[in-house]
Amino acid sequence: MTENIDKVNSFQKRKRKEEMKKQLISFALMIGFTVISFSLVATGLMDNMFIIPVLLILAIIQVAFQFYFFMHMKDKDHEMPALMIYGGLWVAILVFIALGVISWW
Repeated sequence: MTENIDKVNSFQKRKRKEEMKKQLISFALMIGFTVISFSLVATGLMDNMFIIPVLLILAIIQVAFQFYFFMHMKDKDHEMPALMIYGGLWVAILVFIALGVISWW
C-alpha cells in the first residue's frame, strides 16, 4: 500500500517539477522578449515601419505564453474558458476588420 502511495507521490513531484520548469522557461522568454522590444525602441536602430510589426509579433507570442502557461489553457477542464477567450478574440478580429473595411472603402 505504501509503495503505491510513494509511486503516486513521486509521479506528482516529477510532474510538478516539469510544470515549474516550463513556467520558468516561459517567464524567462517573456522577459527576454520584453528586453528585445525595449532595446529596439530605445536604440532606434530600426525604422518605425519595421519596429511596429516586430513589436506586435513579440506581443502576440507573449500573450500565447500567458494563456498556455500562466493561465493553464493547456490543461484539461479549461475548455469553457478557452472557448470564451477564443470566441472573444474572434469577435474582436471581426470588428477590427469590419471597421477597417468601413473606414477605407
